[in-house]
Amino acid sequence: MRRFTHFLALCALTLVAACGQDSSPKLEGAQGGPALWQVSRGPMKGWLFGTIHVLPKGVAWETPTISEAMAQADRLVLEAADLEDEQKTLTLFETMGRSPGLPPLDQRVPEADRAALIKAVEDGGTSTQMLSGYESWAAAMLLSAASQQALKVSQDDGVEPVLIATFTKAGKPIGGLETVERQFAAFDTLPQAAQANLLVQTVRETKDMKALFERILTAWRKGDMEAIAKEDENGE
Repeated sequence: MRRFTHFLALCALTLVAACGQDSSPKLEGAQGGPALWQVSRGPMKGWLFGTIHVLPKGVAWETPTISEAMAQADRLVLEAADLEDEQKTLTLFETMGRSPGLPPLDQRVPEADRAALIKAVEDGGTSTQMLSGYESWAAAMLLSAASQQALKVSQDDGVEPVLIATFTKAGKPIGGLETVERQFAAFDTLPQAAQANLLVQTVRETKDMKALFERILTAWRKGDMEAIAKEDENGE
């Protein structure tokens, strides 16, 4: 799993649900704010907007270009339409993420990473005993979320709540590319080796989570896709 997928998600501000395969995305507002791509085919057009789920308070991201796209779009298509339903998301996570008879969490990482695991767990205000009840993919997500507490970021301050509120107020429909259940299922069906790798990578990332997030946030705010791609490559 790429290292910055904890922060980045794909949203689409669209006039149509999808454009033809021969459409050519055009990057708008490069270096003048977050990247926004316009996709068109004939009279139809839409926008692709890569967002960050969690942000610190007061981050200015709504540029005139983005505001204009929001005003012109007649619908909003999110990564997952039901992501804002916290109770549903929590219920699905608990149902899909837990399994009986799992080995202790510290036994699922190499011995060389166990000290980092313990520190990440303690810094995040949780415990290996609590996380041991979750499958490795779910434990990795919880550990990542716990490590973000020190960043003083919140999903409530992210981009999606603003988009949803804007389109709801305008009476425009909101849909999703997939569901939260389908997203969780993609992790839940990973082979155990892949889940273990995800957990180990998450443990290692917690050591420089603050620096990583600051680099990604800076690149995202500038629309610097080259820098974001570099972080992607570094996390492979």
